[in-house]
Amino acid sequence: MDCQRNPKSCPLLDVSETGSSSFPKYGPDADIRTDVGEYYIYRDGEHMETMNDISELYDDQMVSFLLGCSFTFEHALLEADIPVRHIEEGHNVPMYITDIETNPAGIFRGPTTVSMRPMTMTQALKATEITTNFKAVHGAPLHIGDPAAIGIKDINTPDFGVGVTINDGEVPVFWGCGVTPQSVCLNIKPELMITHAPGYMFVTDVKDSEILY
Repeated sequence: MDCQRNPKSCPLLDVSETGSSSFPKYGPDADIRTDVGEYYIYRDGEHMETMNDISELYDDQMVSFLLGCSFTFEHALLEADIPVRHIEEGHNVPMYITDIETNPAGIFRGPTTVSMRPMTMTQALKATEITTNFKAVHGAPLHIGDPAAIGIKDINTPDFGVGVTINDGEVPVFWGCGVTPQSVCLNIKPELMITHAPGYMFVTDVKDSEILY
């Protein structure tokens, strides 16, 4: 329900059966316990540990969720000659916790996290047109321009990932981000939650052309 109410930040692609480490559509032969490069382990809402293999933690009562990632639409931006600065600079995308509240679902509520890519305003308008077609992986931007308008105090100091160069004449463009559930976790404080480390994604065999709209 939380994903249904917040589809731009949490676009739900697939859900495992209880206790299963694979997914019906996006990973029937996958193993969620080992196929993500790095995992964050949260206990009572605090990031306690980072692991590369969660087999010892995953039990037959757990359910896994796959959320769409904005990395999926970046090739379309590059094909349109729109810069993707973190790729140019060879590091992870910058991500920020905003003051945009998610739509609550029961006990689940908290701030939206966004990823950012700088570009000119003309490029931002084109990027909006392109990514509108990728609703399953965050879709169009949530915000373009002034970071302070969405509660970001220092654009050069992201909460996750690595800061990027913003050239003269460029504006920051912000998309919903799948790290949002981790931001919500800090408020909810579940006994145990396991997530991908920011930037370490689950790669599927499904082509991006199959998840447009």
